[in-house]
Amino acid sequence: MSNEPKRLLIVDDDEVFCDALSRAMAKRNFIVFKAHNIKDAMNVAISEQPDHALIDLRLGQESGLQLVKQLVEELKDIKIVLFTGYASISTAVEAIKLGATHYLTKPADPDQIIAAFAQEEGDAQIAPPTQPLSVERMEWEHIQKVLNEHDGNVSASARALGMHRRTLQRKLSKYPRKR
Repeated sequence: MSNEPKRLLIVDDDEVFCDALSRAMAKRNFIVFKAHNIKDAMNVAISEQPDHALIDLRLGQESGLQLVKQLVEELKDIKIVLFTGYASISTAVEAIKLGATHYLTKPADPDQIIAAFAQEEGDAQIAPPTQPLSVERMEWEHIQKVLNEHDGNVSASARALGMHRRTLQRKLSKYPRKR
């Protein structure tokens, strides 16, 4: 990265995490702006014109995917990394289709975030998995796909999946194993 500071918008509803990451990124030559929801993020983006954005997928009851779309429409050249502790194939695909530059799973350190912003192209050298997804992970991926199809509406997704809303909420609160 050049010596000129980059303008970074960090959007995460976890204020403590957001503050800590802001300090770490400021030490790495970023001018950092913070927001904790979509409305505030768009206000900051319009007034400060960041060239980079790090967005959490889950912003309380809101989806970071909505913010990706709005930021790309407002700031054509912004580089966006979607950052989540609830990774799924469907949200990764949607993030990239909506205009995100990269998709990272938590935890990731500031240097990994900077590398994600710098990566201009895909990496064809990444080795494919050696084992299929576990049943738990496949269920998680399917739930995430249906949830995405219903714009994050848990009740509508539960109906589509043929399960009780509370059952779906319990499943969503549990993070599946990677494999």
